[in-house]
Amino acid sequence: MSRGFVREGDQEEAPVIPPRAALPEHTPNYVTPQGFKALKAEKLKLLEELSDFKSKDEREQRRKAAEIDGKLNLLNERINSARVLDATNQTMDEVRFGATVTYKIESAKSPVTLKIVGVDEANVREKKIAFVAPIAKAMIGKKVGEIAHLALGEEERKIEILQITYDSNPE
Repeated sequence: MSRGFVREGDQEEAPVIPPRAALPEHTPNYVTPQGFKALKAEKLKLLEELSDFKSKDEREQRRKAAEIDGKLNLLNERINSARVLDATNQTMDEVRFGATVTYKIESAKSPVTLKIVGVDEANVREKKIAFVAPIAKAMIGKKVGEIAHLALGEEERKIEILQITYDSNPE
């Protein structure tokens, strides 16, 4: 049937699927073992949501199925491209992916502790930052006592690495 003969009210809008956390082009999708488990758990939750959703409104049922399918497609791309890095296999005396780092910015009153993780795992409230974040990039490769330089536009901040730890049991 030609689009000219379709009533406006019969047309369905495609659901808006929120994008996943940004992963720069040509950047490997590194994830911690915990992060990979979380991605798989998210997939199970979406599959369960899809099978459990029931609506008498056929349009709503199609819309919800399309939304969940879209989320699953994006999630599957991340799961399939994931490169799980076990931090215990890395150099323990320098900042690397999976490290929990305590540092002090020269102008700050107190130190900050955060963990460097994959983009899907990053959560500021949990003090986890993505390995592609500028501050993580500045600290990677540094050892305790070394100074990392973080460029903030025209300004540069010095970051002193105070402590580096890795989870002894990543699972």
